[in-house]
Amino acid sequence: MKGISFSYNSDTQFVTLSLLPAEMEKEADLSTIKSEIASGAYSDFYLSEKALKSACDKANLYHKTGDKTPVTADIAELRHAEVDFVVSEDNMHATLRLTAPYGGRMPNAITIRNLAWKQRIRRGVGMRHINMLLKEAEKAEPGQVLKAVVAKGLPPRNGKGSRFIPLVPNALERVLKPQTNEGEKADLRNLGDVICVKTGTPVVRRTAPTQGRKGYDVKDTVLYPKPGEWLEFKMGSGTAVSNEDENMLVATISGMPKYHEHRMNIDDTFICNGVNVGSGHVTYDGAVLVNGDVAEKMKIKATKDITINGFVESAIIEAGGDIIITEGAMGKVTDNAEGYACTLIAGGSIHVQHGQGLDIIAGKNITVGRQMAYSRLKAGGSVTVGNISKPMGNLFACEIVCEDKVEAGTLGAISGSTLKVDFTAGMSALMERKETIDELLRQLRENNSRHREKLEVISGRTIHKDLKHKITEAKSLLNNETALLNWLELKASELKKLKTQYENRIQLKANKRIYAGVSAKLNNRNWRSEREYERCKIRYEGHQWHYEPDTSG
Repeated sequence: MKGISFSYNSDTQFVTLSLLPAEMEKEADLSTIKSEIASGAYSDFYLSEKALKSACDKANLYHKTGDKTPVTADIAELRHAEVDFVVSEDNMHATLRLTAPYGGRMPNAITIRNLAWKQRIRRGVGMRHINMLLKEAEKAEPGQVLKAVVAKGLPPRNGKGSRFIPLVPNALERVLKPQTNEGEKADLRNLGDVICVKTGTPVVRRTAPTQGRKGYDVKDTVLYPKPGEWLEFKMGSGTAVSNEDENMLVATISGMPKYHEHRMNIDDTFICNGVNVGSGHVTYDGAVLVNGDVAEKMKIKATKDITINGFVESAIIEAGGDIIITEGAMGKVTDNAEGYACTLIAGGSIHVQHGQGLDIIAGKNITVGRQMAYSRLKAGGSVTVGNISKPMGNLFACEIVCEDKVEAGTLGAISGSTLKVDFTAGMSALMERKETIDELLRQLRENNSRHREKLEVISGRTIHKDLKHKITEAKSLLNNETALLNWLELKASELKKLKTQYENRIQLKANKRIYAGVSAKLNNRNWRSEREYERCKIRYEGHQWHYEPDTSG
């Protein structure tokens, strides 16, 4: 292009456009000049379109008027990459902002680290993050701004409060975790010593709170943690703080220990060597420990745990806490419609080594050591047959109502005897609560909306001074009503989550196989096995039951 030329000054790093109106054959075209720059040696330079347009307009004016005055302008510039850091208000992290160069140089990671040091970013700088950003910048367009957190502080870890360590296990824990023999193998018949403590026995130890761990921010300021606090013992019945050690809880009576929710109770315990016609029925306000069998048609009723180190035959056992039967339990078939002569009822969990012909009602979980058959089970939690770590027991010919998963080695029997599992009760209870809350919410929403509208109308009018206190009272009542509405909204949301959690929780799991005749039910959704399946689980999702093979090791 005649009369148009470019020059680069390495000192100023500017590209200068020179326009000679006297030599120009036609007016300078902006797009043509931009195309020439884009295809030349200055394609990566920063182009100032404003300066370029201004120079072209000026030269074109001179060309039209015959003015021969040369026009020069700095229209492009070589720019190196720009680096700056943004530190968060709490100084806990620093963000690197890198602007890709216009034909200039890119800094290396060491240079960026040194720049961070100059800005007092001294700790937590990650060279890996810097290198990743530099690698990304190599592919970036000139002028593109890239960001990455390249330095992080370490928040202090506050100390933890006192911990409470039970020194004696619960009876149910002892049963579910058999002792090991010399070969380190679990002996299912060795359940350890009977847990019954004497007066003065240490039962809970309190540990000192921890001091926590110091932290730091990116500017190397030390952040000090908040030490943990000494927590007081939650005093249960039959316990007291030791006179010799303030961090030790001891038993004040002889009895059976029960540790639950950080509270140790020593239940006054009735101990006998068996329950039969010689001993008579047992009714006790406390725990009961039977070191022997429970004979036919006998009854045991206790407000706390009942532990039976023996066999139960066609008896009635009722406990406010847990029921633990270290041997089996069996009920003869009766002539009445119920058909179960042996009944176990517990407010907590129930464990039996093996059972047949039982009617079991547990507020929490039901665990069976080896086998359960021809029985009726109702649990507020799960039903597990076999070792608790990997159940491999047998469960067949039973009717089960529960609110958590049913797991065993084998579900059903080769004979095709039916095993029915119904998860409806738990869901029905949840839905009943949800419907009650939803109805309250509907009414309260309508009332709240109506009250708010009326109060707005009244507030917009001129109120007599003697009635202003009534408006204030009405506003206070509306605020209370709104707070109640928000609380109910939260409860409704929680119940919705609980419903989802319940559906995710319920399942049948067989660690060996499922035989034909096994069924699962939730409301009107049913699943039934028509053939034999290898180890698998039956889970509920999307309002349907699904069969899923177990491919784990």
